[in-house]
Amino acid sequence: MHLNDEDKVRLGNGITVVKEPPGPDTPAQRDPEVAATVSRMLSDIEARGLVAVREYAERLDGWSGTSFEVTAQQLRGAGDGLPRALREALDAGAERTRRFASMQRDHLEDFEEEVLPGVVCGQRYIPVQTVGAYLPAGRFPLLASAFMTVGVASVAGVPNVLSCTPPSLHGEPHPAVLYAAYASGAERVFALGGVQALAAMAFGLLDAPAADMLVGAGNAFVAEAKRQLFGRVGIDVLAGPSEVAVIADDTATTEMVAADLLGQAEHGPTSPACLVTTSERLAREVPAEIDRQLASLSTREIAGAAWRDFVESRDLAVALMDTLAPEHLEVLADDLPWYLDNLTSYGSLFLGPWSTVAYADKGMSGTNHVLPTGRNARFTGGLSVSGFLKLVTYQRATADSTRAQAEPVVLISDFEKLHAHRDSAQLRLEFLHA
Repeated sequence: MHLNDEDKVRLGNGITVVKEPPGPDTPAQRDPEVAATVSRMLSDIEARGLVAVREYAERLDGWSGTSFEVTAQQLRGAGDGLPRALREALDAGAERTRRFASMQRDHLEDFEEEVLPGVVCGQRYIPVQTVGAYLPAGRFPLLASAFMTVGVASVAGVPNVLSCTPPSLHGEPHPAVLYAAYASGAERVFALGGVQALAAMAFGLLDAPAADMLVGAGNAFVAEAKRQLFGRVGIDVLAGPSEVAVIADDTATTEMVAADLLGQAEHGPTSPACLVTTSERLAREVPAEIDRQLASLSTREIAGAAWRDFVESRDLAVALMDTLAPEHLEVLADDLPWYLDNLTSYGSLFLGPWSTVAYADKGMSGTNHVLPTGRNARFTGGLSVSGFLKLVTYQRATADSTRAQAEPVVLISDFEKLHAHRDSAQLRLEFLHA
């Protein structure tokens, strides 16, 4: 898609950034009608409980039955009808994602140290107690979602992990999604989708503790439900349409750049795909190569609409990408260590031609694919094992440390006119001299 000048913002030095396009390309989760619908559904479900959940499941998902919960036997047998090669691929993705999450956990350490004589402070990582994971199965069943949520939560030591996936296949959960959940260690899975799934987990309507945290991707209604439930529960990220950006120099091949841009663009018509290149050849050849590859893609209408054209950049490629803060950023260029040292704002970074977003998307590299979008990578990272752990602090003190703490607190609290603060410190000074 080629944009007019009014659709662009000039940063200087020849760099042009595409503005968020208006109208039909505006992300649906920002749509006031979506927000209003979700708000009504959440209020209704909170008021009427499981009765409302059942009504929405029947009307929206075509569900019918006596229980939403997938039996242990169904879960174990979910892969029986799948090709063996697919099961092995899902097993590999689940194991690699757990392995990297375990490596991350090993580098998160509890500690305590003496801050001043008699005062010891420490930190601990404590798992969230109950997590609700949403496993999408809409237009495309995203099989790796369970690896990133259920599997990583288990590595973090979360004692209660619930999973919901919509009954999208003839009123039943998708067997490949169920098998991916099973491979990730899921124990309790419910055939429930959409807003009603998020509400049921958050409000404790599934014969299980209410979720303390909700994770996982979904459509605009799922994203909006997470947005509105945030505060009552924790969430992973407020994800929008998937994004990819590529920095490429003259060492990159036109075919690879185009293929990697389209690989994320096919997530949906609002998924931006951006190229910044220092190569006149790539700037000239990539648009035509995208058109050529689109012709053979079954998802060409989605991927084609998602393509966003950027003018070429040179010295400020890093500055431009730090401004964009994309969800996925590929570097197909020389001097990869320099890019690793200098890029600061991205969800996940893919360095060199032998690393690509698709590998991480499907769990094959081990990193998590639940990542910030909408420029949120400027201030946060994606989901990881640390996301399921609460970093808490503690302190303990001896009587000998009282004067060093209490006397300054008395002075500061008097100045602030917070007299109860002052008195709690003064009391300890009096006890000390009693």
